[in-house]
Parts: sequence; structure tokens; C-alpha cells
Amino acid sequence: MSVHDHGFARVTGAIPVVRIADPKANAEAIVESMRQGAAEGSLLVVFPEMGLCGYSIDDLVQQDAVLDGCRDALKSIVDASAGLTPLVVVGLPLVVGDGLYNCAAVIRDGAVLGVIPKSYLANYREFYDKRYYSAARDAPQDTLRLFGSDVPFGADLLFDAEDVPGFCLHVEICEDGWVPIPPSVWASLAGATILANLSGSPVTVGKESYRKLLSTSHSARCIAAHLYVAAGFGESTTDLAWDGDALITENGTLLTRSKQFEMGAQSITADIDLDRLRQERMRMTSVRDQVGDHAEDLKRLRRIGFSFGVQPGTDDVDVLRRAIARFPFVPSGTSDLDERCREVGNIQVQGLAARLRATGLEKIVIGVSGGLDSTLALLVAVDTFDRLELPRTNILAYTMPGFATGGATLRRAHILMDSLGVSGTELDIRPSCEQMLADLDHPYSRGEKVFDVTFENVQAGERTSHLFRLANHHGAIVLGTGDLSELALGWCTYGVGDQMSHYNVNGSVPKTLVRHLIRWMISSGEFSDETSEVLAEILADVISPELVPPGEDGAIQSTEDTVGPYELHDFFLYYLTRFGYRPSKVAYLARQAWGDLDRTPWDTEPIDDRNVYDAATIDKWLTVFCQRFMANQFKRTAMPNGPKIGSGGSLSPRGDWRSPSDASARAWLQELRGE
Repeated sequence: MSVHDHGFARVTGAIPVVRIADPKANAEAIVESMRQGAAEGSLLVVFPEMGLCGYSIDDLVQQDAVLDGCRDALKSIVDASAGLTPLVVVGLPLVVGDGLYNCAAVIRDGAVLGVIPKSYLANYREFYDKRYYSAARDAPQDTLRLFGSDVPFGADLLFDAEDVPGFCLHVEICEDGWVPIPPSVWASLAGATILANLSGSPVTVGKESYRKLLSTSHSARCIAAHLYVAAGFGESTTDLAWDGDALITENGTLLTRSKQFEMGAQSITADIDLDRLRQERMRMTSVRDQVGDHAEDLKRLRRIGFSFGVQPGTDDVDVLRRAIARFPFVPSGTSDLDERCREVGNIQVQGLAARLRATGLEKIVIGVSGGLDSTLALLVAVDTFDRLELPRTNILAYTMPGFATGGATLRRAHILMDSLGVSGTELDIRPSCEQMLADLDHPYSRGEKVFDVTFENVQAGERTSHLFRLANHHGAIVLGTGDLSELALGWCTYGVGDQMSHYNVNGSVPKTLVRHLIRWMISSGEFSDETSEVLAEILADVISPELVPPGEDGAIQSTEDTVGPYELHDFFLYYLTRFGYRPSKVAYLARQAWGDLDRTPWDTEPIDDRNVYDAATIDKWLTVFCQRFMANQFKRTAMPNGPKIGSGGSLSPRGDWRSPSDASARAWLQELRGE
């Protein structure tokens, strides 16, 4: 299947080497880039402002020979576009009535669909647009006779694809995007999802970072994709310089950017996620309110319908031209990694500190298993008590070995508690578990090796029961340790079990982020060598509830052998709940992210922990996820309080996720199977 079948639109920004006042040569370069974009599967190819003659042409733009040459060059591009798929947006000067306008022509398949004049003319410092051009508002007509046809003319045009849902293009020119309220703001409120800006912007010191800020923030505010293409090599350097800057941003994220100061032609291409934009706009009710406030004005924008002629599954554009993070909950890159990790910790600490202040209590009770989740919660508790200037001994930590607790795990729990200076105690739950199993007349109490869910939950329940009674006894609250991934899968014992606590700092932290945070904490150098060494051991161990004794082969119980890899489940969780994607699209994204070891860069994951999953494996575990997620909503409906960490990281019924506990997974599974 094509990327276009999964709600993406491939777009290209092209920067040919321009020849000043030579429309024919420029048209030839544009046609070459246009055909290249079409060959790569792009639905949109955008060129710089005044690309047919050069933005820095100055007074030559008023020469009839140049103006005639631009019209002839445009005709050659229109003719060359016949039979090609993409929309092509080209900048040129055009005479309309008595005025000369700086324009963008939108072309497709041998026709001009519309022409957009520049709305705001820069006339300060090095810019002299008003010397030459009329503004869009001054145009006496809203159509233009061009090559024997009447063509829509104006800054109010939206190009709406009938066969690519969500593809709606608005075009503006350079300064239009720099004013306080760009025309594209109104276009986005009217439904435009892709905002193109043809620019002739020369480069000065600091402009590169400002352009990035402008494009990313504009795409975020408009919940849209923004395609910015500036003039490059070949523009006149009489008084200015040109860097050929081009950016594609989407809802605040930079997808790709050109190389500055290239002396040859270049282009950038990325796949815009139209589904993401649609889902975000649907959720942002405040944006819908503003649409309602300006509904009458927005209705005046003209919509130009067209078809790309793209049939589902008919092209072979399969590999996405955008990065799909393997770990969407985990901070990526190195520039802000430390800041993001500290921010996560600060949110957890702030939540716990505020809860302690509200209760008036100065002690917590926490179960420490020697596994990932309880380790992170304990570290958060230590940080919280340090900041509150409370003694660490007020953290009452209990390790509670059961029937399957391993010696290594128990040892790690003790080292962790001792090295952190908390009040650490070992409390053997086996006697109380044996009593309950006997009361239940469970086969295990008669010597039979029956390790069923009752056998497991008796242990989980006894641990939680002890923690709550210990909290009563010591005037403390029970700090929960279960994470977001376990809540999503329902991998927790309901009620009197690890699903319950007085407050849970891990409730919106998925397993992949838990691992990452502990790895970051080790690298921070904030802990003693003894603590850091045991943290590394915890990271390296198999994730296990340690509720069932090892088998005859000595293998311990593995959570991921039962429910599947957490790294896949966290991926599914993020895209299904954050964006509401169809399961088939989530599976497609997972194949893009996990199907090849080298397609996406790895950040901090050790080489030995880097995995690849084929399509069958992804579909298998996505099916498991859908089934378990829907079946275990009742556990999330009664989940304890805890702070929300990330934009896609909460399943609280009081926050991001409200769902009936008796809903069916059938619609998800049918869509995934194509039924």
C-alpha cells in the first residue's frame, strides 16, 4: 500500500538555481524539479517567490520583454505538467488589469487552477515591493484570463482535493507569512491543512533560526503543515545574499529542512500526516469556537475542487519520508534530553510533594520489588523528601518476597533501600499467602503445583493489603508504583492489588520511559556507585512479576513472553489513544519504525536491546493490545490519583481518557483485519 492510503500526503519544496531575468531557463529548471517530485510520489511541489525571473530582478520586472517571457515560461510549465500527479506552485509577476502583481500560479495536469497575488508588500530597509507591485486587496477582479481560460485570482483560494481526504492547500507569498495575522490563519480556520509560503527572503545573521521559529510556531498555532521555500543560489548578490532555505513543519514539529548556501539545485520532501491534523483539529474545541466566531467571513473563501487521480494501492510509494520514533513517549535527540528528563522527574516530585502537603502527612509506605517500576517510584520519593527537607527514613520501604521471588531480585531491593538511606524492611508474605490459599482450598495448599491466576493474585493482594495496613499503622500514604503500560494492558491486580494505592507517581509513565529515566539517572552521576550499579542490574534484568516459580528449565516468569514486548505496546498505546488512528495505520507506522534496524536512528538504547519486528509479529501483538486494552478499562476507571506527564500519557478517567468499561474491541479488530 501507498503512504497516501494511510492518510499521508507527500510534499516537496524545490529550489532550482535561478537565472536572473531568464524565464525560459528558469522554466526548464522548474520542469526538471517538477518531474523529479512527481517521480518521488509527491502530491505538491512548491517553488520560491518570483522563481520564473528571480526575486532580485528589481526594475527589470517592469520590462515587457521579461513579463512576456514569464507568461510564455509559465505556459511551458503548464504544458509539461500534463499527465503528472502533483500540484505545482510557481512564482512569477503577472499583469492583471492595470496593475503588476507578485503571484503564485497553482498548476496541475496541464491547467492553471488558480493564481494567488501577494497580499502584503514589504517596503522597508532592503525591500521595495511597493515600487513595483500592487497588493491583492487592490485587484479589481477575481478572475484572470490566462491561456484562453478564466482562472480564479485572489488571496482567498483554497485548493481542496476530492480524492485525498484532508488535503486542502492555501498559498501565500513571503511577507504574507511575517505579518501579525497572515492570510493563512484564516485559511486554516476554513479548513486548509497545508499552508505554502513562496519566499524571496534574503539571508542575514540570525534569520535562519527566526525562520524555523516562524514556521514551526505558525504550523502549531494553525494545526497545519507549513511548507516554506525561499530563493537560493543565482539571485543577485549586488546588495544581499541568499541561502536557499526551505522548511517543512507540521503542528510545531520540523520534519525536514534544506541545506543552507547550496550552490546547486536542491529539494526537500516529507510526508504530511493529514490524519493527525484532522484528529487534532477535531479535539481542539477552542479552535472550533473561533471558527464559529468568524464563520461568515470564512464562508467567503473560494474552494477549488480537483482530483489527483490517485487510486488506493496503485502506486508503490511505501517508505515514509518522515521519522517515526520507535519510542514516542521517550525524549529523543541530545540537545534537550537532560532538560526533558528533569522535567518528567519534576512533575512526579511536584505531584507527590503537593499530595503530602494536602494530607498533612510526612511519611510514605512503598513496596520495593527490585524491579523497574518500584525503583523509579522510590527514586522519585527520595528526591521529593530531599526537597521537602524531610528525612529519608520517613520513606518506609518494604520488600516482600513471595513464592517466586528470586535471590538476585531480593538482593537488589535491599541494596537499593540501604544505599538510598530509606527505612528498609523485609516482610515475608508467604505465611499469610499460604493461609489464604488454604482458606480458599486452593490445590497449591494440598501440595499440587497449580500456579493459576488465583495463586498469582493472592500474592499481589497480600502485598497491597500489608502496605495499606502499614500506612494506617505509621500514619503514612501508600505510594503506587504501577506504570501506564500495565494500566493499558490491564497487567495489574484490581482492587486489593498493585492497581491500587493512595497516590501513584508512575501512573502516566509508560514502561519504555521508565527504563529511559533510570538509564538517564545512572548517567547523571547523582547517585553513589553502589546505587548506580544496582540500577544497571535492574535495567538489564527480565521484566517479571515473579509470582510463579521458575520452570523445570530454570526460566523465570517473563511478562513480555505473555503479553508481548512493551516497546511495541507503548507504540500502539501512543498512536491509538493520542491520535485515534485506525489500527491498520498504527500497524503501518510500527512497520516503518520497527521493520528495519537502521531506518530510524537509535538514541540511547544499548545495541543488545535493539529489536526488529516483522509485519506478522506487529499484527499479532497489536491484536493482543486491542483486546486487552478494551477488556481492562474497568481497572482504569478506578485508578488512583497521579500527575499527568506527557501529552499522550494519561489514561485517567478524570483526565484524557473516558471510556465505558464494557465496550467491545470488535471495530478495532475488524479494521485491522480489513473485514
